[in-house]
Amino acid sequence: MNESSGHERRGFETDAIRIQAERSVHREHSVPVYLTSSFLFDDAEHGRALFAEEADGAIYSRYSNPNVDEFVRKLCVMENCDDGVATATGMAAMFATFASFLNAGDHVVASRAVFGSSRQILTRILPRWGIEHTYVDPTDPREWKRAVKPNTKMFFAETPSNPGLELVDLEQVGVLAAENKALFAVDNCFATPYIQTPRAFGADIVAHSATKLIDGQGRVLGGAVLGTEKAMVEARFFARQTGPALSPFNAWLLSKSLETLGVRLDRHCANAAAVAEFLESHPKVTWVRYPFLASHPQYELARKQMRLGGALVTFELSGGIDGGKRFLDALRLFSLTANLGDTRSIATHPASTTHSKLTEQERLAVNITPGTVRLSVGIETLEDILTDLDRALSSV
Repeated sequence: MNESSGHERRGFETDAIRIQAERSVHREHSVPVYLTSSFLFDDAEHGRALFAEEADGAIYSRYSNPNVDEFVRKLCVMENCDDGVATATGMAAMFATFASFLNAGDHVVASRAVFGSSRQILTRILPRWGIEHTYVDPTDPREWKRAVKPNTKMFFAETPSNPGLELVDLEQVGVLAAENKALFAVDNCFATPYIQTPRAFGADIVAHSATKLIDGQGRVLGGAVLGTEKAMVEARFFARQTGPALSPFNAWLLSKSLETLGVRLDRHCANAAAVAEFLESHPKVTWVRYPFLASHPQYELARKQMRLGGALVTFELSGGIDGGKRFLDALRLFSLTANLGDTRSIATHPASTTHSKLTEQERLAVNITPGTVRLSVGIETLEDILTDLDRALSSV
């Protein structure tokens, strides 16, 4: 594809809006949805050339589709990547990130603060095929270095983490990966390319759950794996043969969502920063985590590698697990659901829902206490968000 390398650099929002699939003979302004399983060959020789990859064009929607290709092209430009593949879900993208590049006998150094399902892949699925892992404190560069083995083939990080909002120093890990001739893969779901571009700090592979902020409206599932041209040869082969394909309709929606990603995130982040400041001064709150809050232990790093603080705010209630449940039950505006990154504000109690499969010790290691609450701050009127939080906190 090489979309980013030969692309005229324009503003983020301009690319998000103006990168489009080639128009058909109907000269449509908005790209249509290509709901077809396969595509025609001009003749027998054209079919042969397509399968031999001597000609460009679509063959089968499991391989490529104009809507999917448009979505991937946009993300490649935004993330400064050469090529990529789109997947049906975010976890399909995370699994492809591992399965495309690792073999039996390989070793992964991973942040211990990764999404629960990513942890299950590393801990319970990859070992079936002889792939080892070592978890490290995401905030301690010395642990990353000490964990390296002769068979280390990948470093994997999620930053900011969910829900602890811990940061990984992308530049330091990127240098370490290069020194050890290993791939550096980053789950950029909670920052998105509008806030953070891991490739600028040495990452080889960037993975996304597009279900979250990229869609941003709780409508569809989707994911993507992006990276260097060399790395994506393996990812494209894996996706083509195993079939975690993104549907054309979902790709069409996600590409449209990218058109408003910048303006949505500006509002998300402004609201989240205000919520974090409000919570930090509330007597019922023990602590607050938000990357652009001056009290965050990695505030300077956040300012270095992130453009904005993101949409997530995590805090601890003094009432513990019972207080957390009372707080959630008292909310009226916030939705109670397992998703995040929606235009609608969402509240979650990680210890009893999203991270309930972890042991208490594992939860505490990633800063999830019994009273921890995660907020995905939406783009509603700020005063309404704060009113709902204040009312719910009074019930704790």
